[in-house]
Amino acid sequence: MLVLLAALAAIEGLGLLAYAVFDLVEAVRVGITGPAEVSNPAALAGLIAITSGFGAAMVWVAFGWWRCRSWARSPFVVAQLVLGLIGYEISQSNEGGLRLIGQVAMVVAVTGIVLVFLPSARRSLSD
Repeated sequence: MLVLLAALAAIEGLGLLAYAVFDLVEAVRVGITGPAEVSNPAALAGLIAITSGFGAAMVWVAFGWWRCRSWARSPFVVAQLVLGLIGYEISQSNEGGLRLIGQVAMVVAVTGIVLVFLPSARRSLSD
């Protein structure tokens, strides 16, 4: 069970890191585009730093799950709650592709929370 949780956390973390790299590459390739309030060098740097930080934290949580550390539960649950809320917001989009991404994010978040609280996961952490 903890292997599944480690895999889920690693996939989420690597996805966030890949998104940070994508934002950086797109900024270099195309430039900073969009509304002036959120499309400036400081906002882009902040987005990349935050996304990279959360991605690295999720990879760290994945190692915690892999090594059967009980501390991994709290940050993982918080991350799933945030993912579920972001997924909900994205699922409200009028664009079909974005709506699907939001729905998938909500399913992943709920799956992660359910897996954390299964008796087999709790038992593995207490051993």
